[in-house]
Parts: sequence; C-alpha cells; structure tokens
Amino acid sequence: MSKILVTGATGGLGSAVVNALLAKTEASNIAVLVRDAAKVETLKEKGVSVLVGDYSDFDSLVAAFQGIDKLYFVSGNDIHNRIPQQENVVKAAVAAGVKHVVYTSFQRKNETATSPIAFVAEGHLKTEEWLKASGLTYTILKHGLYTDLLPMFVGEQVLETGVIYQPAGDGKTAFALRTDMAEAGANVLISEGHENKIYNITGAKTYSYQDIANIISEITGKQIIYVSPSVEEFTKTLTEVGVPAEYIGLFAGFSGAIKEGEFDEVSSDLADLLGRTPVDAETFLQGVYGK
Repeated sequence: MSKILVTGATGGLGSAVVNALLAKTEASNIAVLVRDAAKVETLKEKGVSVLVGDYSDFDSLVAAFQGIDKLYFVSGNDIHNRIPQQENVVKAAVAAGVKHVVYTSFQRKNETATSPIAFVAEGHLKTEEWLKASGLTYTILKHGLYTDLLPMFVGEQVLETGVIYQPAGDGKTAFALRTDMAEAGANVLISEGHENKIYNITGAKTYSYQDIANIISEITGKQIIYVSPSVEEFTKTLTEVGVPAEYIGLFAGFSGAIKEGEFDEVSSDLADLLGRTPVDAETFLQGVYGK
C-alpha cells in the first residue's frame, strides 16, 4: 500500500480526509503534516505517523515528504502568503520524489482578474500551473462551495431576523458537503486511475439563496425571506453593525461570484468518486435547523 501524507490535518477538510482514510486503510499507511504535533496526539495513538512542517519552511517540507507516495495537498488558508507557500510545497514534492500529488483547488469559470473572487483564485491557478509543469503525477480536485458554510452565509440569527441578506442575486450554487469531498479525496488516494486528471467536485443540484430560504422556512415553519442588496448597500449595512471589513469583503466576493454563475455548474465527478449520490442541501439543513 502507498504511503499517504495529508497536509492541513488539523483543519476541517484535512481532518475529514484522515478520518475517511482510517475507515478504508491501515493507520500505518497514513501520515499527517502539522505545525503542532500536540494537536493530533489522538491520531498518533491510532498509529498515524505525525510529521511536523510548515508551508513557509521549504526544508521542513522536503524532510517530511521523504518516502511519501501520495500527497494530499490542502490549499493554504493564509491568502496573503499562499503563493510562495504553495510554490514551496510543489518544489519540495519534486525534491523529495513524491510520486503523486492530489491538490484541492476550486470550482470556477472566470480565471481573470475580473472575477469577484480573484483574491483567492490566484494562488490556486498558479499552483495548478506549477503541478502541471513539475513532472509530478497530479490530480486536481476543483472543489465547489461547502454546504457546511451555509449557516455562516445565511447568518447565525437567520431564524430571529427572518432574512437572508446577501448580494448574490438569483445565482445558484452546487453546494457539496465537506465530508463528501473528503471521502472522495480519500478514494482517490487509495485507488489508481486518477493520474493527471482534473475533477469538478460539486453537489448533484444547484440552489439559489431563495431556494435556501424556502427550505429553511419549510423545515422550521418560520418564514425566511431573501434580500439581495447591491454590494455597496451590503457593505454599508454590515459596516454599520460592526462586521470586520475582511469578512464583508469575503462575503461580498463569494456572493458576487455566485451572482455571476461561477458555482452553478453541476458535475457527476463527486458522485462517481463516492459511488453514491452526494448529501444534498435539504438533508444538511434539516440537520442544522430541524432540531
């Protein structure tokens, strides 16, 4: 069996991939890369190898990648430093002789600077280019938006306010559950036939925020309405209630991308990799709001 290394193992996606792998292969086949080994003591107790490294420290990556056959490369969350960090990961994988890199990229249509999410896109696009030019065997997983983010996007107080307030217009999104994406990634890691392939990892259907409002209304019996302001009004309103500028920009960027149709493409790739239909938004929202 190949030796698999999962980066970002203390984060939501990386930890979910490790959990999926533990259900499919022996712990001795799995390693994790973390900055703080103390945070994954339970994994070590299960027999998972724990390696310490940092995307900003090239030498630590080369050392950690020794003897690794397959690397599950979770994209970094430090947007400002993502480009040099991820270049380090690709170069270190080459230097260490990693056989296969599985990279978590993003779903998109617009790859230009005019995209509302250009601020997060650049690092992904460059990393894909580096992988293709590196000589490494790669698999690129173009992840759509997590269904898990819906409670944050609709607002923690949505049942109290009765309003979903996002500048996304009538745009639709093929939301997919993070654990489904993680299981699909684990299946790629433990099987063959994915060499130099690109998969679009989306849910099986698309939803607008009006659809989400209708679903939550049906689940809770409370009427939820969807209001789509202009970006300027959205920014002004959230600034006045004290929301930090970086969060406003993040929400506005993703809503703008939704409005422009960046995430409205449905692919069967996730279902094919899972061998089943992905969990839909109705099921997820029932679990959140049907209590």
